[in-house]
Amino acid sequence: MASSMKVYLDTCSLQRPLDSRTQIRIILEAEAVLGLLSFVEAGQIELVSSEALLFETNRNPNLIRRQYALEALSKASTFAVVDKQVVARARALIAESIRPLDALHLACAELAGADYLCTCDDQFLKRARTLETTRLQVISPIELIEEIETWS
Repeated sequence: MASSMKVYLDTCSLQRPLDSRTQIRIILEAEAVLGLLSFVEAGQIELVSSEALLFETNRNPNLIRRQYALEALSKASTFAVVDKQVVARARALIAESIRPLDALHLACAELAGADYLCTCDDQFLKRARTLETTRLQVISPIELIEEIETWS
């Protein structure tokens, strides 16, 4: 597996393992995210974090979810700062119908050189896939696990 693969997990994917496992999709996505985090711990993929992720995580009123996400993000090898370039890119993405916080995550992931932004948000996935202006792939956790298998 290429150690150069860089992955940005947005907040909903990062939190997926703690969601109520009432649907098969949630169970599969939760296991996929846990698998991705184990690849990070094994040094097989690189995790990208950002000020946007820390901002969103620190706003979470649930202490367990907040601590879990901060622990996962502490394993990141790359950190994206929200600077003027990120803000300008996020504004351009908002103009292409991406919601503001999603646009900020996408801009951070792009500028940090991520290959993939992983999300469980169907609306974000659908909108991001229509973008022709991004070089990274916006992908679900299950699709990302399949993608990693092809990198091996």
